[in-house]
Amino acid sequence: MTKGKKVISILIAAFIIGTLFFNEIILFITDLQWFQDLGYERVFLKKIQTQLMLGVPIFFLSGFFYYYYFRFMKNRYEKKIASFHQTVSNKTINRWLLLPASLMAFITATSIAGQYWWQLLTFRHQVPFAINDPVFGNDLAWYFFTWPLLREGLGTFITLLFLLVLITAIFFGAMVFLRRPTLVEVSEGENPRTQMLNRFLSFGAGNLVVLGVLFFLTTGARFFVSLYDILYSPQGAVYGASFTDIKVNLPLYRIQMVVSVAAALLLWLGYQKKKKKLMIAAPILLLVVSILGQILSIGVERFMVEPNVLARETPYIERNIAFTRKAYNLDDVYEMEFDVDYRLTREDLEKNPQTINNIRINDYRPALESYNQLQAIRPYYQFKDVDIDRYTINDEYRQVFLSARELNMDRISDSAKTWLNMHLKYTHGYGAVLSPVNQVTTQGQPELFIRNIPPVSMIDKEITRPEIYFGELTNHYIIVNTDEMEFDYPMGEDNAETRFEGEAGIELKGINRALYALRERNFRIFLSGSISGESRIIFDRNVMDRVTKIAPFLHYDEDPYLIIHEGSLYWMMDAFTLGDKYPYATPYMEGNKNYIRNSVKVVVDAYHGTTDFYIAEPEDPVIQTYSNIFPGLFQPLEAMPEGLQQHIRYPQEIFDIQTVVYERYHMSNPSVFYLDEDLWNIAQERYSGQFQPVESQYMIYSLPEEEKEEFLLSVPYTPNRLNNMVAKLVARSDGEHYGELVLYRMPKDRNIYGPRQIEARIDQNERISQSLTLWGEGGSEVIRGNLLVIPVENSLLYVEPLYIRAANSESPPEVKQVIAAFGDDIVMENTLEEALESLFGAGPPSIPEEDDVPEEALPEEVIEEDDISEESPAERPEETPSYDFTDATVQEIIQEANRAFDEAQRASQQGDWAAYGEALNRLEEALRRLESQ
Repeated sequence: MTKGKKVISILIAAFIIGTLFFNEIILFITDLQWFQDLGYERVFLKKIQTQLMLGVPIFFLSGFFYYYYFRFMKNRYEKKIASFHQTVSNKTINRWLLLPASLMAFITATSIAGQYWWQLLTFRHQVPFAINDPVFGNDLAWYFFTWPLLREGLGTFITLLFLLVLITAIFFGAMVFLRRPTLVEVSEGENPRTQMLNRFLSFGAGNLVVLGVLFFLTTGARFFVSLYDILYSPQGAVYGASFTDIKVNLPLYRIQMVVSVAAALLLWLGYQKKKKKLMIAAPILLLVVSILGQILSIGVERFMVEPNVLARETPYIERNIAFTRKAYNLDDVYEMEFDVDYRLTREDLEKNPQTINNIRINDYRPALESYNQLQAIRPYYQFKDVDIDRYTINDEYRQVFLSARELNMDRISDSAKTWLNMHLKYTHGYGAVLSPVNQVTTQGQPELFIRNIPPVSMIDKEITRPEIYFGELTNHYIIVNTDEMEFDYPMGEDNAETRFEGEAGIELKGINRALYALRERNFRIFLSGSISGESRIIFDRNVMDRVTKIAPFLHYDEDPYLIIHEGSLYWMMDAFTLGDKYPYATPYMEGNKNYIRNSVKVVVDAYHGTTDFYIAEPEDPVIQTYSNIFPGLFQPLEAMPEGLQQHIRYPQEIFDIQTVVYERYHMSNPSVFYLDEDLWNIAQERYSGQFQPVESQYMIYSLPEEEKEEFLLSVPYTPNRLNNMVAKLVARSDGEHYGELVLYRMPKDRNIYGPRQIEARIDQNERISQSLTLWGEGGSEVIRGNLLVIPVENSLLYVEPLYIRAANSESPPEVKQVIAAFGDDIVMENTLEEALESLFGAGPPSIPEEDDVPEEALPEEVIEEDDISEESPAERPEETPSYDFTDATVQEIIQEANRAFDEAQRASQQGDWAAYGEALNRLEEALRRLESQ
């Protein structure tokens, strides 16, 4: 071949490759620039480097193997056939063999490199757990990082063997075409065609026997690897290796290993000695051993284990309990008895002001509706969710709701959805709202500490950088620093405009404009006169997509939460390391996962887009392994700014998993555990008319043994099929105690009201049930919020807010009343302060006997005539004039009935029976009018 032809061939090959992989090349270049912009190009290149280091040698080695395998088969074919028509020369065929060999090598190399690059990295950089499994004595790192590589590698090798069988058949057909056999002269009485067929079979059989030998040897290796499957066996009394697994299945795997090797030898010997029975005996022997082993396993389980499970399985149950607790980080739960009493007084409340002042009477779901109705300001703004956090506000530790006002491009009118508006003009959300959990307005809406556009703060927290370029709804690319000014925020009939002052994004100079026009499939990027070389394109702005793209090997909490720090907005996310190879640990997560750690905290700047990963659990061997793979990706938690560290919280996602696991795994005694004698359930509450498991809740209160209030996440437990509270699991989030789990066990000698029992007593309270019925008339919806169980001193206080959603109205629910319960007393008042006053202000609440807490509320006290004192005219409330119902609507009648009912309550509490009678008359008239509508 001349030099010119070689150049043309190379150019043609380059053109074909470029055409086939054009999109991949564009994505590779632009993604590399994206990672470089964030300072993580080494993370991006690590995958490419590893795949090349793995794929290139495999390509050449496998290509060499395939080529000489094809040549070996060709030569063997020619030798076996002996006589054939030679239509193509040997040199030409050998040259042609390079093409299928190269194609097969490319497929093999890319599939192996693409599948095994991550397993190879974790294998090379693995960190020991310093915990050994109780059966084989291996460090658990072997099961996380080495064993999966062996399993999948053997599986791939078997796949390649089947592929070789297919290739052999195809190649045989090709050789028949290229080397068409001719009939040869044979001795008298022998059929030439039969002789040729025997030669064909001889050629094919030899190849298949070699592959069969390799298959049986690989099967023996797989049985060796499968030995460790018994550590994850579900067939016994508990998850993990059971009595039958250890006594029967483990020896069976070892026997199958030996038989597989013996089968390979028998197959080869049978072929060499031309003894078909010996060859057939190989797979039959392996099949018989497997069937007999399964029969023996079933027999031992049924006749030895099932009649006496506890005696046989106790050691394995103990292992399951211990390893499941370790896997879910429940092996160090601090347990203590919480000796609940009912002696809480007004003085006790005054000694715990932060606990009382942080009792949540607003729920995040109605709060979200309120934010979107009252603070969205414009249709294109949206509050996606409400985050729960705590701040020191005006020197007071407060629990708050916080939500970002993001720009939702789907809400922009269709006429405004031009390319310029979508990508150059409307670039960011603006500001946030913050409200305390314990305060509402007179209209029952959240009291906003930070509100409006631009943000107006009523507290000592300011938002000076309110623009949100990176968030939960930022799902489209933008181009900044263009000739077009960016929309900043609405300002009356006009709009304020701005320019992005950060450093995020990739400059669109040189070839970049063409690259990103191709990436986004929009040539306006290339042709627009508004874009210059100083303009920058910013993409992957959704915080979840952003962190997942950088570190896809972590599992992320679905709820990023907003933080205000030094006037700027940040997103914090919890990231978890997961695994499915923790021996003896019962899986409780999707994908059969049975290991989890909250090892990483991620912080994303909402304005600049900088993304930082901090190791929150450095003792986790999995995150240590990842850190070894990607040096520079993770920082120690101490490197996080202190102001951000103050907002680290124990994540609900891992806590909810732990609470479900602990329903059963709080039991330590194998007998009690197996029989489920002390099984717990997460307590139930009524929310919005339906019973559901209590949602884990962030609250601020002080633990019984602590003097200072903390930001805590907790959930109550009840015994199986019962509703009294038996325990409360608490996760700590503040300071040096972050991550600690504390279990408070309730007294066993008396009933401690569970949430569902309190809900039932609310339903049984005549005054409350009448009010709920009244408010539900006329189509209005009554929403019962979360029932909070709040420890105060050695007592438990229960609080539940009530919301009213007006019929045929788009207005958000309003906090109407607050129900509070303590001991046997339940009250419903307009505010939490009034409810606590009713419980503790006029005198000590009724205290049930410690050994006998009644299940139902005590009857209301009868007020003696002598106890009623005359009020002076100045003390008597002003009389409310009668209401004219002539032209009143149904809604107005309901509102008047509510007012009459409230006044009747107040009059009853104050002993003003004249006003009480007048209010009842007005209520009766309102109900009569309502009935006639």
